[in-house]
Amino acid sequence: MTSGNNGASTPEDDDPFGYLYADGQANGAQPPSGGGGYGYPGSVNRVRAVGQRQYGQQQAASPYGQIPQQQGAYGQPNAHYAAPETHPGGAQTAQQQPAYSGGSGSGGRGGGPNTKGLLIGAIAVVAAVVIGISVAMLGGDDDPGDKGSEAGSTPTQSQQSSAPSPSNSNSQAAQDDLPTIDAKALALAGGATTASDVKGAQADGGVYVTGFNQVGSSVTWSVNGIPKSGKYTVYVGFSVPGKDGNATLTVNGTPSTSPVNLKNYAKGPEGDYEKGWTKTYNWIQLNKGTNTIKVSCEQGNQCDALIDQMWLVNGWVDS
Repeated sequence: MTSGNNGASTPEDDDPFGYLYADGQANGAQPPSGGGGYGYPGSVNRVRAVGQRQYGQQQAASPYGQIPQQQGAYGQPNAHYAAPETHPGGAQTAQQQPAYSGGSGSGGRGGGPNTKGLLIGAIAVVAAVVIGISVAMLGGDDDPGDKGSEAGSTPTQSQQSSAPSPSNSNSQAAQDDLPTIDAKALALAGGATTASDVKGAQADGGVYVTGFNQVGSSVTWSVNGIPKSGKYTVYVGFSVPGKDGNATLTVNGTPSTSPVNLKNYAKGPEGDYEKGWTKTYNWIQLNKGTNTIKVSCEQGNQCDALIDQMWLVNGWVDS
């Protein structure tokens, strides 16, 4: 294919090297001369000698409607370039914002993400989470569910129907200024009598009740000065000869469903009353004023025991 002439002085025919071809020379193409251009006669002259172009001055419009620009190295401003709108009479062009203007952390131009902005956002999220957790922890004690579980949690006192177990000590429990009685002041019946031969009795003078080991024997305490009606605990000091026994408790004429446990809590040897002294107790209800408390040996009881004292304690205690 050879170059052709499709029309005089058209931009398409502005071949700066046309003078090198035979058809270009036939059409008048000329090599460049000292101060002028080259190419076809009447063609657009766009080539200038180095250093001849003057920047900062108004330039003639290109046939293509664009103002020629000289580009510098990538990313570096051209020291000789002046925007067309700064030229007198130059065209006003609208500046278009780039889609993303964020730079890298080093301040360079280009398309790196805005890591500084992302870091600030991440710190803000972490701070919000920490604050939320702190508020939840500080307000944890005010949980309505916890208050609801505390309300009405006071237990109600239940009554025991079985006889309580006494301790092995023969010392008297705290009496809270309630009456106490020794063996010699008790009302005796059914063959019961007092003695002081066996050592270890806590009553005054070492006196105790003996002869209790037969049906119909009893000791009765008429209690005066009960301050109010309610719950009390009655204690009985006793000794057994190394074996368990029991008796019947009657309060104000009503037998108790719980027996008086006369067990060998002291772990004394068989037949030895002196080493068998201990105590037992029962829970009872008393009236204000005067009451009667009776311990008796009834049919079916094992009453081989000595009795030295009786006393009262407010409320139902378990020691």
